Amino acid sequence: MGFLRKVAGLSLRDRVRSSVIREELGVEPLLLCIERSQLRWFGHLVRMPPGRLPREVFQARPAGRRPRGRPRTRWRDYISTLAWERLGIPQSELANVAREREVWGPLLELLPPRPNPG
Repeated sequence: MGFLRKVAGLSLRDRVRSSVIREELGVEPLLLCIERSQLRWFGHLVRMPPGRLPREVFQARPAGRRPRGRPRTRWRDYISTLAWERLGIPQSELANVAREREVWGPLLELLPPRPNPG
């Protein structure tokens, strides 16, 4: 989004953070765009017909042992945590809500931006 700096009439020498420029121009935060995109893709996965490769990969349960130590966060776990924290949808109801396109789409549009940590 380097064009936003030019739209704002600033250069790198002005030493203004990109987040400040986006806020002044009224562009939604980048993290919000990414989270909305990931949740939208999850909705696609849930609604895909059986046999489609992306859905099969998402639902696959690999056999074998995991390496020692803390398990890596799977995308499935990340999405369920994201839906719980940001939308208040429990993991047990997540797939059912995402299957309903008329409910899932407007829910993603209402996704609030994260509060600033500072």
